[in-house]
Amino acid sequence: MSEARITVEKQDAIAVIRLARPERLNALDLEMLRALDETCAAIETDSAIRAAVITGEGKAFSAGGDIKAWAGMGAGEFGHQWVRFGHRVFERLAGLRVPLIAALNGHALGGGLEIAACADLRIAETQAKIGLPETSLGMVPGWSGTQRLVRRFGIQPVRRMALCGEMLSANEAVQLGIVDRVVGTGEAFAAAIAQAQAIAARGPTATETVKLMLAAAEGEGAPAAVEALGSILAAKTADLREGVSAFGEKRAAQFQGGW
Repeated sequence: MSEARITVEKQDAIAVIRLARPERLNALDLEMLRALDETCAAIETDSAIRAAVITGEGKAFSAGGDIKAWAGMGAGEFGHQWVRFGHRVFERLAGLRVPLIAALNGHALGGGLEIAACADLRIAETQAKIGLPETSLGMVPGWSGTQRLVRRFGIQPVRRMALCGEMLSANEAVQLGIVDRVVGTGEAFAAAIAQAQAIAARGPTATETVKLMLAAAEGEGAPAAVEALGSILAAKTADLREGVSAFGEKRAAQFQGGW
């Protein structure tokens, strides 16, 4: 991947995704979004992976979208190449078939918080700050900061961050349910790996199914979740085997309604 701005490694059954642009506090540009999209595709097709961890290199998890990357874009380019493409990438990240844990090794601001919200669990270090500073630039959250964050965390803390510019400490964020655990400085990655290992030890099919069910309950890709679950169920039936055999043998299928 270009300049290795996103790195991926496997630790047994765990995929470790790193935002690797520490000189810019892991601020996201189009190259990073494309690399993150490729990363999701690779994880989806690797059946050996049972859980994933995403973290940042250096002092921050991510400071959000790189202002230099989007400030010069025209309105159409900004809307299509930046916002809509970013949405598609984040939807893919949130919809990974395996549980995703965000290790917030530092500040998660704007797009960085929107990435963290895609995870199933968030572990933050005590020094991390959480916020949506976009309106201070005359901009609005663009990668589901007013949508997924509200669904997952409730509207009031999002109001405080998006309207008032309030920066939450890790301890405040855990009280509001925005992060699940707070650990000491330098400890988030190890804690996330331990959590991922515990998840990976559980039944992978059941875990994937539960993630789909929870997504449907939350309204996160509900149509896709329902159809995926229905298709998996149908794929296990004797009726499907009979239907496929009958098609290949050019005969009428004799369905029995069995499993």
